[in-house]
Amino acid sequence: MKSTATVMKNEWSGEQGPLRRGGCPHSSGRTKSGSPATSARTRASGATWSIAALTVGLLMFLSGCSKEPAEKEPVVPVQVAPVEKTTIQYTVIAGAVLFPLAQSAIVPKISAPVKTFLVKRGSRVHEGELLAVLEHQDLAAAAQDTKGTYDQAQATYEISTTADLPAEMQKAQLEVQAARQMLDAQQKVFDSRQELFQQGALPRKELDQSRVDLTQARNQYEIAQKHLEAMQAIGKQQTLKSAAGQLQSAKGKYLGATAQLSYSEIRSPINGVIADRPLYPGEMAAAGTPLLTVMDVSQVIARAHIPQQDAALLKLGDKATITAPGEEQPTEGKITVISPALDPNSTTVEVWVQAKNAEQQLKPGTSVQLSMLARTIPDALVIPAAGLLTAEDGATSVMLAGSDNRAHQKTVKVGVRQGDDVQILEGVQAGDRVVASGAYGLPDNTKIKVEEQKPQNERNEKKTGGAEK
Repeated sequence: MKSTATVMKNEWSGEQGPLRRGGCPHSSGRTKSGSPATSARTRASGATWSIAALTVGLLMFLSGCSKEPAEKEPVVPVQVAPVEKTTIQYTVIAGAVLFPLAQSAIVPKISAPVKTFLVKRGSRVHEGELLAVLEHQDLAAAAQDTKGTYDQAQATYEISTTADLPAEMQKAQLEVQAARQMLDAQQKVFDSRQELFQQGALPRKELDQSRVDLTQARNQYEIAQKHLEAMQAIGKQQTLKSAAGQLQSAKGKYLGATAQLSYSEIRSPINGVIADRPLYPGEMAAAGTPLLTVMDVSQVIARAHIPQQDAALLKLGDKATITAPGEEQPTEGKITVISPALDPNSTTVEVWVQAKNAEQQLKPGTSVQLSMLARTIPDALVIPAAGLLTAEDGATSVMLAGSDNRAHQKTVKVGVRQGDDVQILEGVQAGDRVVASGAYGLPDNTKIKVEEQKPQNERNEKKTGGAEK
């Protein structure tokens, strides 16, 4: 045992010969004892223990290399923003379509070829300005004919009122006077004969004849008097009415013909620009078909349909802005119409926003975006929108940076959204630090490292966007 141990020791220490790289020893072929038998046994035994020693050493080396230092807890860099108490505005945003302030599709009332156009598309026109003329020779002839008839009726009316009626009245008056005189004469004759009859100087037959003549004279007088009264009360009125009726009939026909003639002149009913002129001179203009379209684009009206709950927050005169494609600056306007009834098809409320369009950069028919200021909320708790987390079920939460340098998830209730800001109704307090960048996918209670904080006033200086609930 002693000799074997000595040999293993010498073999490990290299006294029997140098070790190769990789742990394989080389034998020198001789021992210190110098005995051949002893040398053979010693070499065999030494080789066995050399292999064992190398195996143990290799295992110890591999075991030492497999031990690694313990893993450190990861630290996630984040940016935080404080919960601030500030004023936030609730803005209703909706898509809309632009319409002109006024529009008139001018439709001719008669069918006739276009004689001439005095304007073209894009021309500025004024109310009452002549735009086009239709062929009207036949209408001019008809108007001339009815004018003659009207003049004749007017002359007849003047003659009837100044000549015929006074003559009739004078004749009736003369008849009354003649009848009165006749009555007076017959009365005297009757009185004289009655006196003679009473004296016996006159037969009764002549007295009776005188009485008959007196009665006839009285009747003639009464008839003449009634005729005169009728002429004074009814005759004058009926005569004038008849003459006036004929005059009015002739006048109506004349005015109708004149109106038909005027329909051949197409005039603008409003101030604006010519937006459409589909025909050319010489083509037939059909009654009921638009010949020209005039639009007043000095102002535009944006019509939008919004949910009923948003419309309930708006009122007439509220400020609004119109953002059109390609326009850098929005156009300011105000709400002029809030429909009192819901649209039966979409169950939404139609809202009109009117804005000035002095430079005519807003074109009717353009799809635009409306931003209508509904209300202003003072002392609202506001956080950056990037710090709000929304789960699949709709629940909202934020990650708060704690004093222990860890992120803690907190469920919150959201109010108004305005651009990059969100109002928090419940869950946080003013001064709390919210993870504004890096919160998405961050597990609760994760160790964090706060990087340079983004000032709140920089966020407030950004362009305000739309608000949502």
